[in-house]
Amino acid sequence: MEITYNLKPASERRTEQFKPEGNVGFGSLRTDHMFLMDYHDGQWCDPRIVPYGPFEMAPGAMALHYGQSIFEGAKAFMHEDGEIYTFRINKNAERMNRSADIVCIPNIDEQVQMDAINTLIDVDRLWFPMQEGACLYIRPFIFATEDRLSVSPSTRYTFCVVLSPSGAYYAAGVNKGIRLLISKTFHRAVSGGTGASKAAGNYAASLRAGKAAAAFGASQVLYLDSTNQQIEEAGAMNHFHILKDGTVIIPTFTDTILKSITSQSIMELGEMLGCEVRQETVMLDQFIADIESGEIIEAGGFGTAAVVSAVGSYIFEDGHIVTVGNGEVGEHVQRIYKLYTEIQKGHIQGPEGWVKRVERLAK
Repeated sequence: MEITYNLKPASERRTEQFKPEGNVGFGSLRTDHMFLMDYHDGQWCDPRIVPYGPFEMAPGAMALHYGQSIFEGAKAFMHEDGEIYTFRINKNAERMNRSADIVCIPNIDEQVQMDAINTLIDVDRLWFPMQEGACLYIRPFIFATEDRLSVSPSTRYTFCVVLSPSGAYYAAGVNKGIRLLISKTFHRAVSGGTGASKAAGNYAASLRAGKAAAAFGASQVLYLDSTNQQIEEAGAMNHFHILKDGTVIIPTFTDTILKSITSQSIMELGEMLGCEVRQETVMLDQFIADIESGEIIEAGGFGTAAVVSAVGSYIFEDGHIVTVGNGEVGEHVQRIYKLYTEIQKGHIQGPEGWVKRVERLAK
């Protein structure tokens, strides 16, 4: 892939490494440039890096009306050698195409996606924020641009990658358990739908449930399947729980659960963690009984942004509260978080190929 560079004038670009005075927060900042590529006439074309800025699109663009839009989320980290390394972006590229299939968007070659990300990071590498726990958050996304109001897959799309210099999601580390609302009113997905994709509409549909959770003093909803019997996801994260023998249980992936790259990675790290990590169908009634009996000692969610969120308690819609262990963040969650983030930062050698250096190519 030959990428065209249309960069900001040197006088308008960052010239020194970004050294924020305070925590930069998560996801609010942008770098100088973005990557763009268009789809029309049956092929992806015109890959380019341009200044970050607004899109020009028709009011009838199909993404605006029918929600034909998908996205990914990944991270890059600066290691002690001063170089920037991406973390498992091949898995994001693979999942992007899986999402594309579900919402009828043309696939993009996985290597092309990774080249786009690496080239953009290389151009804007001075935007990496120099502070403990920081990252470049990577947001690739695709949206339909054809100007048409009939309902069918678009024939035109834009693929874009933007970067967000971000601080640690938990500035003080994972030290407080959240509360989840166990809802039998709201459902994230049903079988045969878009639940296994990172479709934008899935997240729009979650907002109302999130507001309901807040009314119960909860951070998010613990979603159940459509029969209200099986545990599925924790907000925008894969749910997990830990047994008293240290075994980590993640609900079995179905077409109503997004395959979290963090969950998949944790499953591959079982030996390094010194425990068994497995998937199984998790029935709600048994889950609650196992918390109350002490068989389940920790629980939470796995996801890219936070890595691990510990759950201290669950609240039902009738107000009944179930506390996990002592309600605090447990040692197993802390160990998972530490190992995972130390691999990302290059302090611990992870499995081969998980972190890859961003080559210096920019002219």
